[in-house]
This record gives sequence, C-alpha cells and structure tokens, in this order.
Amino acid sequence: MATHATGLVDFAAVEARLAAALPGTLEHTVVAIAQAATGAEHGSLFLWDAAAQGLALVHHEVDGIVVTLPSIVTKRASQPGIAQWVFEHNAPHLCRDAASDKLYTRYLLDVGSVAAVPVRKRGKPIGVLAIAARAVDAFDKAAVAALTEIAELGADSIRRAQLDRQSRDQTGRPFLIKGLSPAWREVERRIDLAAPTTAPILIRGESGTGKDLVARAIHANSKRAGKPYVTVNCAAIPDTLLESILFGHVKGAFTGATVNKIGEFEKAHGGTLFLDEIGEIPLILQAKVLRAVEQGEVQPVGSNEAAKHVDVRLVAATNRNLEAMAHAGTFRDDLFYRLSVMTLDLPALRDYKDSIEVLAGVFVEQSARALGKPAPRLSPAVLATLRAYRFPGNVRELRNAIEHALILAGGNEVAVADLPKPLLAGVAPATAGPTATPATITTPAPTTAPPWGANVRAVSLEQVRAQWLEPLERTYLLQLLDACEGNVRLAAKTAKVAPLTLYRLMEKHQIVRGKVAR
Repeated sequence: MATHATGLVDFAAVEARLAAALPGTLEHTVVAIAQAATGAEHGSLFLWDAAAQGLALVHHEVDGIVVTLPSIVTKRASQPGIAQWVFEHNAPHLCRDAASDKLYTRYLLDVGSVAAVPVRKRGKPIGVLAIAARAVDAFDKAAVAALTEIAELGADSIRRAQLDRQSRDQTGRPFLIKGLSPAWREVERRIDLAAPTTAPILIRGESGTGKDLVARAIHANSKRAGKPYVTVNCAAIPDTLLESILFGHVKGAFTGATVNKIGEFEKAHGGTLFLDEIGEIPLILQAKVLRAVEQGEVQPVGSNEAAKHVDVRLVAATNRNLEAMAHAGTFRDDLFYRLSVMTLDLPALRDYKDSIEVLAGVFVEQSARALGKPAPRLSPAVLATLRAYRFPGNVRELRNAIEHALILAGGNEVAVADLPKPLLAGVAPATAGPTATPATITTPAPTTAPPWGANVRAVSLEQVRAQWLEPLERTYLLQLLDACEGNVRLAAKTAKVAPLTLYRLMEKHQIVRGKVAR
C-alpha cells in the first residue's frame, strides 16, 4: 500500500488490475494504469538489469503502439538521461519543457514534457516508471504524485515479474512493435491464440511485410521456444536440391552425395520449421511435405529404410495466392488445406502509414546503434516524404531506406537528400515558386477556378495540394480543435482518425493545442 495517499489513485481498482494481469502482461498493465491516471500519450517502464549493469527498457508505449526493443539499456553516464537520473537519485523528476531540460534525451520521437518516478522495493529503486506527452507543460506535481502511488502499488508485482524474467532464458522479444494498426492487432491476437498449439500456420503477405518476424514470434510464444527454430527459403534453393535439403539424403543417392545428410525436418525435431515461399515447392515434392506434416514421417533421398519419425511444428509463408494455385492444379489442395489451419494475413505498409513515424524511429535507433553513432532526428520533410511514398518493398524497404539515410546523414537530423533515390522520385523541389509558399496561400472557395488555369501541365500535384487542399485542412483542424476546446483526443475521435495522426497534422500545420505556433 502507498505510504502517502493523495486521493488521486483508486487503490482498490489498481490492485485489482494488477492481480488480474496475465503472466507477461504486468509491465503493460502498470504503464496502462499510469497513462490512464495522468492522461499521458506515452508510457515507459525501466527495470534494473544486473547482467547489463543498466536500466533496461522493458515496456514502452507510444500512442497505443507497443515498442519492444529489449536491447535498449541505459547506463551510468557523465550526463544521465531522465530515467537514469531518477534511478540514481531515487527521486522523481518533472520535465515541463523538454527543450530546456538538460536531462532530456530523445528516443524514437520528440516529446514536450516528461514525468518519471522511481519504482522502489524496501526503499531502494529497482526501476523507473515514466510518462510523456508531445505537448509542453502537460504534467504537474499532482501527476507526479499519482505516478508515485502507482509505482508503489505495483512495486511488488513488478519485482516478481523482474525475478521471473531473470530466471528464464530470454532469447529476446521477437516483435519490434505491436499495435501498429487494427489489421496488425488482429494478427497479434491470432498469434497469442495459435502459438501455444501445434497447429500448422500459414502466413500470407507481400514481400517485405515481416513474415519471418511473425514466424519467429510464433515460435518464441510457443511451448517449443527452447527447441530448434529452422528456416528454409524454398525460393532460394534449386528444385533439384530442395528435396535433399528438406529431407536429407544417404551416401550415394546421387552424384556428389558422398556422405549422409540430415534434412531440415530432422534438424527441427521438437521445434519449429519455417518454410518461407512455400508456393515455390515443386508439385511433385508437395506430397512428401504433406506426409511430413500430417504423419510426421520423413524419408531421406535414396534411403530404403523405414521412414523416420519427426515432431515438427510447421509454419509456412507465401506472397502467392495458394488457393488460386490449388484451383489451377499447381499446388496440392490437400496440402493447402492442411497448411491453412490458421492463416495470418499481414498488412502492407501503405495500409498503416499513420504509424510510420514510430516505425521509422525504431529503425533509426537500430541503425544508429549498428553504425555506432547517435540517433538523429527525421526532419518533418523526411517524414512527409516517407508518408507520401507507397513502399512496394514494405517494411524491409523502409528499414533499408533508414539505414541508407543514416549512413549519409552528417548531423543530428536526417534530410530528404539523405534518402534513397526511389523515395525522392516525383518529390517537388523545396523552392517550387511563390505559389507554394504557405504565407501567400489563401483558402479558396469551392467555386474558385483551378490554379493551373488553362495549362494543367504547368503545375505539379504537390503544388495543387499545397495551394488548395492544405489550407482547407488547416482551417478544418483549427475549427475542430476550437470546437473541442483544445482536447486533441476528442478532436481525433470526432475526425475519425487516431490521436497520433491528428498530432502529426497539427505539427505539419504549426498548430499547438488549437493555436497557431508563433
């Protein structure tokens, strides 16, 4: 029980939520309680990692998106960040304006204000609970007091979760982020339900959508997590070798078979076998794969002995329409039905670009660490370019684009010129002429003649948007925020968009809580 109640937190309700939290969800529950009690958009929980000798970021939420980067550990430094300072001084910290707070360090994206308190066990800190908001002066001393009470109420549960985490062999969390969109939340829900079973799973999606990442998440959340995880890219292996790769061969089975070889099915015994691009498996080999899936029997090439028994959980992935292939006779329908006991349809990046700022921020952090340099900001122009691009290569292309940009970026901010050329195709120059300057734009009435006059070829689509659509969008936002009395979440609900989307639009149009930034 908290030692200094303020009346800001419903103790009974908090304790009930903590008691009802399922294993592995305690960190999320604590952060969610803190966000709800303070109205924060972001929330973080850091716990002391004795092995790493630093504070590990075990849970981080950004506008409902869960960021899980287990490699993020803050250590003692000459100039500590807010979390490290709070832990070392065993005292809370209120940052009303991040721009003027020397302790503030940027992570993923910029925020305006932060509040952080120590999580104590017997008076000593074991971690830090923090909240943040994009706006400045979003929290006061009452928010810090409420956060302190939540940290005290959750300390025992957090400590148990910490000890449980340390007692198990942690291979790392497979998902970089969760909750990017409704479609992703459905994928994650199905993973939670299907992973503990032994049922085959078929992952469908365009190239670069994260099929391998999802397959690893299934394995990591299954009862086979400590067993082998074996991957085979069926499209990267010649048809003549694929059977030997999957099922092995005996010495002398064919020219060049000088030794017995164990197949990937056998290597995955007790664990999970991920067959990527399964639609590329030749029709003649599909019957043998079906036998391995249904009966757990494999026969090495050239072997006359009885079939070997294997216990393998199969996860397959494809960017092809297997159902249409089955109807066309190019893929066995019985194998298709067996593989698709549970299907996961991964969305393309263009379908959840509202979350691209957070996703890009994750890749900035990863690439910066790999390159051994500080993580730079993505300029507003870069973010606008990323949102405008369709990303045919999906998340893989975004990750590679960010790495390319960080290699070229020389300062603390990534510029548009640092991005790969495909992303720059069709982007209008920054100096598009006086008509593209926001200061000269006026909001036209619906009957106003088009800005291109009689020569439509003289004006780019970007100029049309800047002159016609953006002023209307800005006016709408100002009036909407005024009608909602500056309540961004209410305005977002009224506009039927995510709060994160509305904040980005406000930043784009230089609007702060319904007022023009001066």
